[in-house]
Amino acid sequence: MRRIPEELVRRYEQEGYWTPETLGELLARGLDSAPDAGFHVHSAVRPYAGTFAEVERDARRLAAGLRERGVAAGDVVALQLPNWREAAVTFWASAFLGAVVVPVVHFYGRKELAHILTTAKPRVFVTTAQFGRLQFHPDVCAGVPIVALVGDGPDSGADGGWEPFEDLLAAEPMAGTVAADPAGPALIAFTSGTTRDPKGVIHSHQTLSFETRQLLENYPPDRGRQLTATPVGHFIGMLGAFLIPVLEGSPIDLCDVWDPGRVLQLMETEGLSIGGGPPYFVTSLLDHPQCRPEHVRRFKTVGLGGSTVPAAVTRRLSDLGMFVFRSYGSTEHPSITGSRPSAPEDKRLFTDGDARPGVEIKLGPDGEIFSRGPDLCLGYVDDDLTAQAFDEDGWYHTGDIGVLDEDGYLTITDRKADVIIRGGENISALEVEEILLGMPAVAEAVVVAAPDERLGEHTAAVLRIRDGHVMPSLDDVRAHFRTAGAATQKWPEELHRVPEGQDFPRTASGKVQKYVIRQQVAAGMHGVVAASQK
Repeated sequence: MRRIPEELVRRYEQEGYWTPETLGELLARGLDSAPDAGFHVHSAVRPYAGTFAEVERDARRLAAGLRERGVAAGDVVALQLPNWREAAVTFWASAFLGAVVVPVVHFYGRKELAHILTTAKPRVFVTTAQFGRLQFHPDVCAGVPIVALVGDGPDSGADGGWEPFEDLLAAEPMAGTVAADPAGPALIAFTSGTTRDPKGVIHSHQTLSFETRQLLENYPPDRGRQLTATPVGHFIGMLGAFLIPVLEGSPIDLCDVWDPGRVLQLMETEGLSIGGGPPYFVTSLLDHPQCRPEHVRRFKTVGLGGSTVPAAVTRRLSDLGMFVFRSYGSTEHPSITGSRPSAPEDKRLFTDGDARPGVEIKLGPDGEIFSRGPDLCLGYVDDDLTAQAFDEDGWYHTGDIGVLDEDGYLTITDRKADVIIRGGENISALEVEEILLGMPAVAEAVVVAAPDERLGEHTAAVLRIRDGHVMPSLDDVRAHFRTAGAATQKWPEELHRVPEGQDFPRTASGKVQKYVIRQQVAAGMHGVVAASQK
């Protein structure tokens, strides 16, 4: 865990940012206040329509069943599920038990999952046999004591090391919540970044509860039914789906596949709206041929973040009559900046906002953004990573570069870290480079973010080819990544080659100047590197 200065602890407690309430208590209070709120899953394979009370009863049955099997406060419960009802059941049950939840993005492959299970060491793992790119790997889960599958699974059943999810549910629900330390771990979110493997970010009951409350305070009133499409295996997706609506007493609507045409239909038939997220979720709807003015009118307030937010996008949405604002944060520090509703339009559209309640920001000598606040995580599972990212005064070194204007509004201008943010998901350039180097023809690989109109960014790879070898095609690269077991979103979507007899731009010490490569990719690769094979 990182060191949190005592003066910060006192301030967060005195100002009410941190309370003695656990995540389980927060959920129990919210669920009790709105038992009849609707809970809907818009899915072709596991649709559901019910209420908070009905889902909570099953969550309490699961909590009782797990407690009978010895699961206690502080134990780890991992889940890799799409946006389904069972994900809420598992998350709420874990919170009632005081367990530590580990959400896993449902499109992570066996490589990422093996690392997460080995690192987090869960007592329980809940998943499904197959959904899209998600596939159950019994060998990867072999060390987990309790493995449960939602829906139909392999024929081997319990003999294969798993059991049906329903078998975990006790006949009678568990009452109340199990006591836990509010300052202790409540959730470990694994996020890809500058390291080879996903980093385990530890959040406490206090940091999560505060983040939930402050996000809700910033939401516009009378939002109606809003569709959650962000994967619940992602940190902000889980908060947006299973915590914020409960605290607000508003309906929960989930979809497990992002199909813009289907979402537009739901907006008509169910009266749903979209509140924002990565720009792709909004622009893919607006660009769909079935989008009509009545759909656009449902986009009243749109908050954009989780990916690069081009000024052209915010201007476009604003011109369509939407109230648009940008925000900035990360899994480590979820809400660093954001524009308040009262902020001038140019601040909302063209900056990433000013500091959120309780949050402090400053810039280092090279423009790196340092932040600290009551929603900042406790650190990483890996102590070495914690030591690198947090200092003794409680500041988080974000790795992002920005500028502050005279009014305290922040604008992100670059990243020190080699991270591609594709549709809100972080991809480690280092990991992609290492996989590329496993190809016989590749002598050197440099991976950078390339601009993407739909997703914000995508992965571009620039290769130096060994003498006597042929430049691989994009299909060759995809086949190699499939064999390596890497999640599909990490596969390069754009390929370039360093011409024979030339080299990457480098510093005097021989280090590749990635910022030059990024600029060349954005400009269409004129100069040192050959034309795209996108």
